[in-house]
Amino acid sequence: MFREAKMKSFRTVMREYRFQGDSITDDLKEKYRYEGDLGRLYAEHDGPLIQKWHHYLPVYEKYLSRYRGTGFRFLEIGVSGGGSLHLWRHYFGDDATIMGIDINPDCQALDGQSGMVRIGSQDDEAFLNRVVEEMGGVDVILDDGSHRMEHVSKSLQVLFPKLSTPGLYLVEDLHTAYWPKYGGGLDAPTNFFNIVKPLADDMHAWLHEGPAKVPGIGNAITGIHLYDSMLILEKDEVHPPAHSRIRGG
Repeated sequence: MFREAKMKSFRTVMREYRFQGDSITDDLKEKYRYEGDLGRLYAEHDGPLIQKWHHYLPVYEKYLSRYRGTGFRFLEIGVSGGGSLHLWRHYFGDDATIMGIDINPDCQALDGQSGMVRIGSQDDEAFLNRVVEEMGGVDVILDDGSHRMEHVSKSLQVLFPKLSTPGLYLVEDLHTAYWPKYGGGLDAPTNFFNIVKPLADDMHAWLHEGPAKVPGIGNAITGIHLYDSMLILEKDEVHPPAHSRIRGG
């Protein structure tokens, strides 16, 4: 049944797995043993429309809680109705620089409400460069944009090298990697998850003599974290591993 659902449209799958319970916080606690602030803010949200898969919330908090109350720079690809930006502003606080980009010109009306909003495509390199320059750099990027394989790959290619060190790059809703309508497919070479193995190979370059498979990205990754429909890449300085032996007595 679930396999069949993955071949349906994005909206159909969202509708099929829509939460039917009475309490989002109870669902998070019972299924994921999670009672964090982000989940509470999401459950109590009273601003513009926002929709998130529940299992994303503990993952977000795990990686993003360190940025709360800091003047870090956060870029979200995909604005929609502005609900996500509203949530991030409440979670991160007033000191954070928050930027959202979207291809829909109607989103321009949201500029200045919870953060900056700029209109352009996530596969437009010149546009992405201008956005990062305006932000003064970027520390965390969250791709919640078109979810199309070519767009997700292009954004990663352009933006990851511009990410600060240390930095985080998150991609969500990657169930579309299995849908031909979004340029993916279970065994399709364009399936975005096919990039994970080359990134892992580059991260382990000290173990082999092969050339970089994803230049500019793989050689700056210190962590690859894969969750249901989510990929999180950690960027930091890469050092050759050090091994030691200690014997007491």
